[in-house]
Amino acid sequence: MSSLFGMTQPPVGFGPGSQPDAGEEGLEYLPMPSGMRVYEPHLPEVADPVRATAARAVLARIHEALIRWSPGEEIRVPVDGLDAPVLALVDEALGEGEVAVKVERAGDRLEIQEASLAGVWRVRAIGEGATRESLLVGSFPRVALNRAFAATAPIAAGPAPAGLMNGMPILTELLDRSATWRRGDAPHAVNFSLLPHTPEDLAFIEQRLGVGATTILSRGYGNCRVTATATPNVWWVRYYNSVDTLILDTVEIVDVPAVVCAAAEDIADSAERLAEILDALATDLERAR
Repeated sequence: MSSLFGMTQPPVGFGPGSQPDAGEEGLEYLPMPSGMRVYEPHLPEVADPVRATAARAVLARIHEALIRWSPGEEIRVPVDGLDAPVLALVDEALGEGEVAVKVERAGDRLEIQEASLAGVWRVRAIGEGATRESLLVGSFPRVALNRAFAATAPIAAGPAPAGLMNGMPILTELLDRSATWRRGDAPHAVNFSLLPHTPEDLAFIEQRLGVGATTILSRGYGNCRVTATATPNVWWVRYYNSVDTLILDTVEIVDVPAVVCAAAEDIADSAERLAEILDALATDLERAR
């Protein structure tokens, strides 16, 4: 029997004796993702009503931004003038969500964490001996995209190595799609989990695409690690199960992979959840006075 790619396979057995006995080792399946993270609302303790009131005012501005947000928009909520204890209360109320982003370039670094409210992002810029904090409302922070495809090392050049099977045509396809892709175009993906390739193919493509500055981890149902290449709009997207086994290996040509973005429905849901937090916090403040 021939497969789709011309490889010969033994015939499938049926009837007595074709399947393992009860005492024999059965079929082994790749462990699938488990341990999905779920939203757990959390209220900061109102030990100091003055600071808690200031924190609630910031949360109210975030709630307003969530309500008036529209697709494609990014709204910044200033926190530059907040005292550290007030900002800590805001952080405690927002919690920690699924998506974390790291952007590293010479001389500076960005650390971005999505809150437990999807579409709310805490951005910490570290550089030149100073740290700046900000809060953003949007599907994904633009600052991480603006710096994503800056090469962190020279892209390998020279003749193709030995051992390639499909490396050269795949690379040609990716570079062509990268050059012609425009914002608004449909994503284009190459699935290495289904496509025949050799380890040399994979290493060759990775070297020629290069490594960009932005790395993203989405910790939902299992882990998804998204890495910007040094080639514009080309992202390496790898899905792992709960035991860190690679289960899906793809390259996407897109503005930013959808798996790390907050959808409009998520942001609307975050507005509802934050309204509940604000109401509960107002009740706690009344009791503390």
